[in-house]
Amino acid sequence: MRWLLIILISFTSFVNAQNSIVLEVEFIGAKKTKTSFLEALISTKKNQPLDSVQLNKDLILLKRLPAISNANYKVIKGKENNYSVSFNIEENFTIIPETGFWTSANNQFSYKIGLYDYNFSGRNITLGGFYQNNGYNTYGANFKAPNLFSNKFGLAISYQNWKSEEPLYFDNTSANYLYNNISYEVLGLYQVNFKNEINFGVNIFNEKYEYISGATNPTVPLSLDVDKMLYKFVFSYNNLDYFYQYVDGFKSVFYGQYVSSDNEFQDNFLIFWNDFFYYKRVGEKGNWASRLRVGLSSNKKTPFAPFALDNNVNLRGVGILVDRGTGSIVLNTEYRHTLYDKKKFTVQGNIFVDSGTWRNPGGNLNDFFKSENVRIYSGIGLRFSSKKIYNATFRIDYGFSLKDKSGGLVFGVGQYF
Repeated sequence: MRWLLIILISFTSFVNAQNSIVLEVEFIGAKKTKTSFLEALISTKKNQPLDSVQLNKDLILLKRLPAISNANYKVIKGKENNYSVSFNIEENFTIIPETGFWTSANNQFSYKIGLYDYNFSGRNITLGGFYQNNGYNTYGANFKAPNLFSNKFGLAISYQNWKSEEPLYFDNTSANYLYNNISYEVLGLYQVNFKNEINFGVNIFNEKYEYISGATNPTVPLSLDVDKMLYKFVFSYNNLDYFYQYVDGFKSVFYGQYVSSDNEFQDNFLIFWNDFFYYKRVGEKGNWASRLRVGLSSNKKTPFAPFALDNNVNLRGVGILVDRGTGSIVLNTEYRHTLYDKKKFTVQGNIFVDSGTWRNPGGNLNDFFKSENVRIYSGIGLRFSSKKIYNATFRIDYGFSLKDKSGGLVFGVGQYF
């Protein structure tokens, strides 16, 4: 009996020795970001057991925030089994002006200006808006608070009044239309766990098409004005880790949308696509990045097909909105190499290949394998990035077709993917 008592006392002492407790959690370097918000966001808590696995997850979670460019932590042993955890934060500047200018195919000079705060009130809230003039007035406003109600549940609200001149394709020809979309969107944002998140909600919008020039067909209306409702569901799996301009890991995002409308030219339709991202660090200065997009929609023979073939969306060098389809398979892959790297600024060069294929409106799945629907572009580019300003990467790429003589420059803000 005496030996049993000794064993029980020894076992209890051993368990207590292994049960390290977090005595304090502090954040060093957090200036604009509220420490109360960060404390609520992470899983490492005061007076809770110290868990190194959870600490590493919290570190990755912090680095994913727009407000934080980089972070690390220290664990300091105190009396007995009490420990202090100190997160060292490098904050981004998150009040970002948005500017852009370009010349369209009809030589119309266009520009876009806006202002966004990606850490409004120091609580990971995005708030801002933009104005665009491309011969027509376009404007919008956005509010996104992923942690508005708790560390897992938030809300996103947006409004947009968009106008642009767009081509519609039918009978191997095209016509230019003035397109106007006025939309109101509300989404619920729910973080299931460290890697998985769900967004769900509704978008109520009005679409108008007005004929400007080009071919006509009795089955294609010269004007269209219709109210629609879009139900949206997004599921994302995120296992990415960031270190300034470098990214490592895998991410998958599924988008599902059901659009209801009541007009003879556009039936209710379902559209879904999935983006798969893979990033791999290569040595100290290299980063291989790839994106595969696979998507399908209701297969109606209509010039209003939802998947667009466009410079700024899928194939660099192909042109602006050159075709539409009811299915899309696109692979973008590139190697990024850091050419210049200082404390606040970096320059990367990249070599890329963009390839894609489309299903024609009303076509079959074998459209994906027809050579006339397959596009392959390659090229080179540069990235100029700030390490202290969120998403402050200016990119320029030149892409050229590996099948014909087409090609061109593509400018943008942020990495292409």
